Amino acid sequence: MALGKATSPLRGVRFKVNPSGRYFTNQDGQPFFYLADTAWSIFKRLNHEELEEYLQNRLAKGFTVIQAYVLRGLRVPDLYGELTLLNGDPTTPNEAFFKNVDYVVNRANQLGLAMALVTSWGEHVKQVMSNEQIFNPDNAHTFGRFLGDRYRDNAVMWLLGGDRVPLEGKEVWCSMARGLKEGSGNSHLMSYHGPGNWETPSSSYWFHEEPWLDFNTIQSGHGWTVPNYRFVAHDYQLVPVKPTIDMEARYENHPDVRCNTYKRMNGHQVREAAYWALLAGAAGHGYGCNDIWQLFDENRTPYLNDRTYPNTYPNTDWHQAMDFEGARTMQWVRKLFMLRPWHNLIPDQSVLAGEQGEQGEQGEQGEQEDHTQAARAEDGSYVVVYLPFGSPVSIHLDRLHGKRIRALWYNPKNGKWIKIGRFTNNGISDFSPPTAGEEEDWVLVLEDETRDYPLELTQLE
Repeated sequence: MALGKATSPLRGVRFKVNPSGRYFTNQDGQPFFYLADTAWSIFKRLNHEELEEYLQNRLAKGFTVIQAYVLRGLRVPDLYGELTLLNGDPTTPNEAFFKNVDYVVNRANQLGLAMALVTSWGEHVKQVMSNEQIFNPDNAHTFGRFLGDRYRDNAVMWLLGGDRVPLEGKEVWCSMARGLKEGSGNSHLMSYHGPGNWETPSSSYWFHEEPWLDFNTIQSGHGWTVPNYRFVAHDYQLVPVKPTIDMEARYENHPDVRCNTYKRMNGHQVREAAYWALLAGAAGHGYGCNDIWQLFDENRTPYLNDRTYPNTYPNTDWHQAMDFEGARTMQWVRKLFMLRPWHNLIPDQSVLAGEQGEQGEQGEQGEQEDHTQAARAEDGSYVVVYLPFGSPVSIHLDRLHGKRIRALWYNPKNGKWIKIGRFTNNGISDFSPPTAGEEEDWVLVLEDETRDYPLELTQLE
């Protein structure tokens, strides 16, 4: 079966958190791999024909979730001329606008794609740079209850926060969360989408112990080689245990926000962020593209950004941007994890023997880009190691179970395998990837040879 082909519609699926607190499942306990594309403006920027093109493309690339905003901007209509709210009032949602939201959510679910819906832009809760603040605890509860009830039968997760710190608006967000829980009959999972602030990048800094927060989300932001594995590791250690996801990592083709030359993120950068996060203990990952989240079409007025903001200005039509290298290689991220019991992986740097390669351009907080990230199955059946620059690596084989170890290289650019050989499980072994360089990333997979794990997908679960 092709990677992107859905096995069944998702309408009616109820997402849960596994009792371990580390990953998502459906209502039957089957693990759900969260791999999201970010299309924040999908409800306002696409007609139904374009929606079909977009969803089919994302399905074929292995994505399982689409992240989108319900309410972002009070004065910008959708392509059908409809505003989200009547008179800017959260207690009077515009039925015509939400009929289109219904269509998008239902069609995504029908194809096997879940939706992660941001309830509202943070500016509507606490004004920082606009004049569009509209929420208070009472109408936030009403709006949350409306959304939860309307989509209670859909495969959705909810994200509050809207790219802002909570500031004095914490009670507003908590009230909206309670409304969502009541409206959905407590059947939907939710989190909080904060800003790309490297001091407090995760929802855990504000709401970890709130009963409505089912999982944490991180915005590691749009800086070159930001060490998102550190943010994931922070959340991974918290009690109570909750899943965490870097749901807004470096956007492909987004200028480096910390670089005056505005160099743009490439496919290697977005792959690096994905593997770093997943092997550090994340329950999934969020991919994004600067041209896709805005669904940029130069023949239409840019929805959010224009040329006065060169740090975020898109430069590629969304039809072409859908096939950027980073987007194409997300399917190989998913393939690797689906071929093994990924939900049993735990981060484990102790499999690395001695000092690992830390070369290349220096990143945030002094880290080097060539950071080696490792994870091991809880039962010791296999180990996965990500090497951003293809640097040599030494491994403690005794961290694996089994007398004989099968060793493989996995190419994250095309999803192909290269067999290394079989080794006696004894001592330290050295491995050198087939190629090396600043964009020559490789994944090393070591496993108990008796498990005979497959190298290609035959079905999706």
